Amino acid sequence: MHAFDHASRATRGARNYQEDTALVWPSVLPGADASALEQPAAATNGSSAPLVAVLADGMGGHAGGALASRMACESFIKSYAATDPAENAKLPETERLVEALRAANDAIAATVVTNPMLTGMGSTLVGVVFSTAGVEWVSVGDSPLLLYRRGEIAMLNEDHSLAPELDRMAAAGKITAEEARKDPRRHMLRSAVTGDDIDMVDVSRTPLRVEPGDYIILASDGLQTLETSEIERVVTAYASDGPQAVANALIRAVEAVRDPHQDNATVVAVRALQAPAAA
Repeated sequence: MHAFDHASRATRGARNYQEDTALVWPSVLPGADASALEQPAAATNGSSAPLVAVLADGMGGHAGGALASRMACESFIKSYAATDPAENAKLPETERLVEALRAANDAIAATVVTNPMLTGMGSTLVGVVFSTAGVEWVSVGDSPLLLYRRGEIAMLNEDHSLAPELDRMAAAGKITAEEARKDPRRHMLRSAVTGDDIDMVDVSRTPLRVEPGDYIILASDGLQTLETSEIERVVTAYASDGPQAVANALIRAVEAVRDPHQDNATVVAVRALQAPAAA
């Protein structure tokens, strides 16, 4: 059995507002104020109870994007936490995660009906449960979910932006790699949580078994200012110092690039620990 410790950190980048939200349960109570996202937060879950992390990257302008991401995360956590304990053993974790995603989507739909001025708001969402079985997730959009193990980074979830399609076109020789990399449509989303039917949802098929020292990193796409090799280098350099150090270092590395168009960037770093043996 593994325990997990975690930390989160964010930056507004070149923007003067923050459209990302990240929450971890049970260390963050549903409905808690997420306005202090840019302040470091770290905690350890040493029990056998699941740890749930969710991150959303809002869209729809300053007000709409921030509201959408916050509502999506809070509704997701509330739905997951409200599952009848008697039903928990009967429901696969992925089913609970999908139901929580549905609750997040419904919350945005209800808000748009109440306030049509918010039409067009939405967010990406990646929700992850960490348990004795391993790591399971549900995701919509292009917020990456990364596994760091023994010096290497691997993407766990699907990218629902146009980037993979452009890269496939480049691989097929229809466009050049440079054209694919610089295409202005690269970050357009093919799926998002907007209150309408969700076009594409990525759900883990089986629990991912973790090893002591593994890091699972939830991030908004602002982290992808860094190349994968740079993310690997940063996590490797700070992995032994814990998730707070990793989260801080990743955000510092993004800020150090000084991209004049830097998007909001948020990371939640979760480390697998070897749980102490029972007495």
